[in-house]
Amino acid sequence: MIFRLGRTATILALCLSLGLHWLALQSVAWTTMLVANVRHTTLSEAVAKTFDGAHPCDLCQVVAQGKKSEKKSDLLPKIAKMDLICTTRTWLWLPPWSACDFAVWPFSIPEFFHAPPAPPPRALLG
Repeated sequence: MIFRLGRTATILALCLSLGLHWLALQSVAWTTMLVANVRHTTLSEAVAKTFDGAHPCDLCQVVAQGKKSEKKSDLLPKIAKMDLICTTRTWLWLPPWSACDFAVWPFSIPEFFHAPPAPPPRALLG
């Protein structure tokens, strides 16, 4: 039970830090505006009026003010980033291609396929 409560609190804190609460409020505002506009006009006109930005509802204005007041650049201290990846590259040019001679093996492939001697050698068995 405590594990679920901790997980839920962590997910809620992550959602709030990402600003998903503003997205949820804006979605509710758009839905209510769309429903209200459909009652008076056609669906295409209601969608255009809802999302054009010229006719915001009260909740849309609250969401806009809340987003403006929550400026992330003002809240976070300006800390110089450490560059962990070297940005300068060293070009290593490969030497020009040169032919090389491979060693010649003293046997050929058909030598492997000869049948063994018919009677086994007696010197090795005894």
